Amino acid sequence: MSFELDRTEILREVRDAHERYERALVSQDLAVMAESFAEGPEVVRFGIADRQHGAEELARWRAAQPSPRSGRTLFGTTTTTYGNDIAVVTTMFSYPGRPFLGRQSQTWLRLDAGWRIVHAHVSEIAVPAQG
Repeated sequence: MSFELDRTEILREVRDAHERYERALVSQDLAVMAESFAEGPEVVRFGIADRQHGAEELARWRAAQPSPRSGRTLFGTTTTTYGNDIAVVTTMFSYPGRPFLGRQSQTWLRLDAGWRIVHAHVSEIAVPAQG
């Protein structure tokens, strides 16, 4: 199998899609968050203490969640594209005053409707106290 890694225009498209999703996440824009995921039963999202399988279950879970805490900061974000139609975005995140480091990975697939997340995983680890 042969494919080209990290074509500039494909990276730009995926980064734009990821940034749109992130803006929707912090503003609790349910419509854009739902649109950012593929439609169908194959979608999987593993959260910190939850799991959704399928777009319908994910949409129901999202609607029941409170707005995220303010001050979410991303860092260490990497985007890798595989050919024209598959990408993986990984990032870490934190919130002010919260002693956890969040980790997030998303597999994006180009569909007829555009770039959509088909698999996501979110986890947290405790940050050791400084002192």
